[in-house]
Amino acid sequence: MFMGGTFDPIHNGHLRTALELKQWLGVDQVCLIPSGAPVHRDEPGCTPDERLEMVRLAVQDEPALSVDAREIESDTPSYSLLTLQALRRERGPECPIIMTMGMDAYQALPSWYRWQSLLDYAHILVLARPGYDGREAGAELQAFTRQHQAAAIDELLTTAAGKVYIQELTPLGISATQIRHQITQGLSPRYLLPEPVWHYIQQHKLYAHN
Repeated sequence: MFMGGTFDPIHNGHLRTALELKQWLGVDQVCLIPSGAPVHRDEPGCTPDERLEMVRLAVQDEPALSVDAREIESDTPSYSLLTLQALRRERGPECPIIMTMGMDAYQALPSWYRWQSLLDYAHILVLARPGYDGREAGAELQAFTRQHQAAAIDELLTTAAGKVYIQELTPLGISATQIRHQITQGLSPRYLLPEPVWHYIQQHKLYAHN
């Protein structure tokens, strides 16, 4: 199971969500995959290597979480399909692979590269805020969801790929945008992100002049 993202910077909301998913699903570990050059959003405020190092610092003392540097180290754009194809080659045809994303990302899925092929290689677990009813999604995505939606989370754990499951989750009220803004304003984001990450940001003077 993995969570992708720019992690610009990684914060306690990301980490708490990943840990809750690990405990809820009973998987051994959740892997965080920082994106290299994001295809569907603005360029991050930090370099790929800086973002990768912050994720490494954030998970260094938590065995339930790990980091995968493949997108940062790749020479190709960070298309999720390419990552899923590589993971499937490594894990074999029978291993369940679960890609986790927030509802905002899921609603933008029809703009992704070969998006309907993602389920050939993995399941998609969508994290929605409580009360989400699906009507905000476009007709194409609604039809895709109905076609592939799993009736129970167990389907994601007992089959290799092909299902969508929407899980309501109340996230911590923390955002990377909020953290970057605070740093730019000369304010402290302490306790919103792990202490080693905050120390790294201070040491390298990240975000201060964005």
